[in-house]
Amino acid sequence: MPPLPIRYRSWPACVGLAICVIVGTTRASTAIPDPAAFLAQTDNARTSDHPRFMRMLAQLHREAPRLSPAEQWHLRYLDAWQTGYQGDYTKADVQLRAVAEHSGDATLAARASAMRLLGLGFTRRYEEAFALAERLATDLPNIKDPLARFQVLINLSQSMLLADKRDLALKYARMVEGKLPPGETLCSPRTLQITIRYDSPQLTSSSPEFHQAIETCRAAGQPVYVETLHLVMVEAYLREKRPSKALAFLDRIEPGIKSNGFYAHMESAAIFRAKALFALGRLAGARTAALTALSLNNPNEISEANRDIYEVLYKAEKKLGDTAATLSYFERYALQDKGYLDDVSARALAYQTVQQHLLTGKLETERLSKQNAVLRLQQALDAKAVETSRLYILLLLLLVASIASWLYRLKRSQLRFKRLSHHDGLTGIFNHQHFIGEAARLLQAMKKKTEHACLIFIDLDYFKQVNDTHGHAMGDAVLKQTVAICQQELRPADLFGRLGGEEFGILLAGCSRHLGMDIANRIRVAIGATPMGHDDCVITISASVGLASTEVSGHDLQRLCMEADMALYRAKGSGRNRVVAHAGTGDLFNESTPAPGPSLHSGATSRGVAEFE
Repeated sequence: MPPLPIRYRSWPACVGLAICVIVGTTRASTAIPDPAAFLAQTDNARTSDHPRFMRMLAQLHREAPRLSPAEQWHLRYLDAWQTGYQGDYTKADVQLRAVAEHSGDATLAARASAMRLLGLGFTRRYEEAFALAERLATDLPNIKDPLARFQVLINLSQSMLLADKRDLALKYARMVEGKLPPGETLCSPRTLQITIRYDSPQLTSSSPEFHQAIETCRAAGQPVYVETLHLVMVEAYLREKRPSKALAFLDRIEPGIKSNGFYAHMESAAIFRAKALFALGRLAGARTAALTALSLNNPNEISEANRDIYEVLYKAEKKLGDTAATLSYFERYALQDKGYLDDVSARALAYQTVQQHLLTGKLETERLSKQNAVLRLQQALDAKAVETSRLYILLLLLLVASIASWLYRLKRSQLRFKRLSHHDGLTGIFNHQHFIGEAARLLQAMKKKTEHACLIFIDLDYFKQVNDTHGHAMGDAVLKQTVAICQQELRPADLFGRLGGEEFGILLAGCSRHLGMDIANRIRVAIGATPMGHDDCVITISASVGLASTEVSGHDLQRLCMEADMALYRAKGSGRNRVVAHAGTGDLFNESTPAPGPSLHSGATSRGVAEFE
């Protein structure tokens, strides 16, 4: 399977007309004299000459009845590879799993399992993907075929990149260079190392390793890998704020991208073109390019690509003055951004879950091993009961201590995992799912007691600017300090959770609407008045707050969430740094307006505010 195209992991469902033309124009040919050799040649042509690969694949299907069972399994493996290349990962996974489990060929099974890794990642079956990666990593010493080992290492590296374990990903990528299979070159591992190190500040468009990798892949006759590296370079130009250079380079490489027909590259090129045109102020062109990228993808699918597309669209429409389109695209961008962050969290949790299962399995293995040792010793004790009675008692004591120690470690691991599943890993407060569950339970209890409560949604204003200007370490510090400020204003009975990104939720138990407004405003004032810092850098930040009360909305959590969210959007839309409460009738919102003053963190210019609204 070709390498990942930089950051965009959303692939189209099919190659479409291009594949139809290739298959449809293949003429009948003579019988294949050596099917095994022909299969190997077809395998080698997958990424070096994809149109030729398609023609050879069609010829193999015409000769399928003459193939041996082993050759037919190899053909099914190539069909699965092409299905994945076209983007249908669900179907490809079914095909690959059949090859891995029923072909009877250990080498082919290893290659099929390696290919499954990224397909499972693309379909968001993260826990299954990481569990398969662990099995392949454990079985790596037993894989003797050089090509199968090569493919396993490449895909292990990419699966670790998906889990954001860059050190492990780089380790596997460098292991590939140690022993290349016959016919393979340094193109794949060097391309992979470039994509892993993409975020490194030392890697720029002028870095020698960039150009060395491109020349290596060009000399190896691997156009798909060459275009991957070209797109990484385009992204580097954009990161270096050289949009004209990025646009000119895109114009030069786009014919090759279209010729290869790899939709992931086509989508990435369209997104980068939209970003470059927007940076140059060519707004209509940026909008057209963004819509082109959107047409290559499912517009409703949560992905980093869609997030970047909608960001360009809403910024372009804002500068063009179309308020309705700006609001529509901004809402989709916000949804994509939140979904992307949730997906990152899901990947991290899946990786932690797999590691926890492995730890539990190791503990269970240790326990069974100890039990077997005790049984063997007991047999010896039966033969020498008199001589070894004291030793027998000692061993029993050791067994009890060992089991107690194992139970203690297992219980501690279970408690730790339970806490991780209920609390946000960064701030330590409830995560989204647990907060919603506890809030629903508490609201039902208060409904029976006819007590009132207030639901508060808090969103930090211009938080993305904090990350972009000062880095994610500062952003994390701001989130932690914001949580500490809120906790000072809350009571023991109140629920507090992180809903995602920079948005927090608070359920004030036994609280009237008037008191809830007072608490919300105190929190808002405290956040705005507290300097926040990290590594000698100090900033201030403001918050927008939406409030819904059971006095107006009743005790239904879904309705309270909807109305608190509406109030939050009203607070942000009317200038931010304020508290807005849903009133229920007449004017749907009551608003607490802040005193005049800056609501952005220090150092932000007025031009910076406009960019991140």
